Amino acid sequence: MTQPDPYRHHPELKGQIKPAAESVFRTLDLDAIDARSIAQGRDPNWRTPCEDREAGRRAWLNGRMDQDLWVFGYGSLMWDPALVFSEVRRARVQGFGRSFCLWDEGGRGTVEQPGLMLALDTGEGCEGLVFRVAAADVDAESFILFRREMIADAYKPAWLTLRTAQGPVEALGFVANHGHERIRPGIPLDRQARMLAVAEGELGTGFDYLTSTQAHLAHMGIDDAYISDLYRRTVALR
Repeated sequence: MTQPDPYRHHPELKGQIKPAAESVFRTLDLDAIDARSIAQGRDPNWRTPCEDREAGRRAWLNGRMDQDLWVFGYGSLMWDPALVFSEVRRARVQGFGRSFCLWDEGGRGTVEQPGLMLALDTGEGCEGLVFRVAAADVDAESFILFRREMIADAYKPAWLTLRTAQGPVEALGFVANHGHERIRPGIPLDRQARMLAVAEGELGTGFDYLTSTQAHLAHMGIDDAYISDLYRRTVALR
């Protein structure tokens, strides 16, 4: 039987989302990341131990492993979800917004020149994409997802109620954990721009990350005033 097209609601997204098999997040080597972190002078205990993260994943998804799982993407998950998914929709969540409040000394920054990455923090609303993972794939795909998003405790998982044109869904999202030292809300916008203009780490530059966010939102016709303003300021600095 032919499977439904995952892009049936949004054919314009074809070619805009990286296929799962091409994503580096499916094959993360945490031992290699640990070795590089130590060589760079970072705290060797910066990330969550694998056994703790795995226990957390199983506890969070307890009773849901045999059900389809919706996953909300508001940043890089929009164009590089690293997931095998059977459906994608545009979606909006109330009460949250994008924020470059995640202090980054590895992925897109260094200890000497820290960068910033996005978190989902309190706000007036956030539009993005929601991906449906089929029940048969939930265990394997959520393992990859948690290894990426919960590599440290700067995020915390949350069940979010999303609005989509096809109806409401409950989705797994990862939101800012204000109890973690790397979540630093309130950084002035001009300082955010200065950091993003120059920071670079193992995953690339902060500017590329911001540019990809702006470009994918523009492609979907999503106007995020915060991202647009920050992008203009960062471009001006460069």
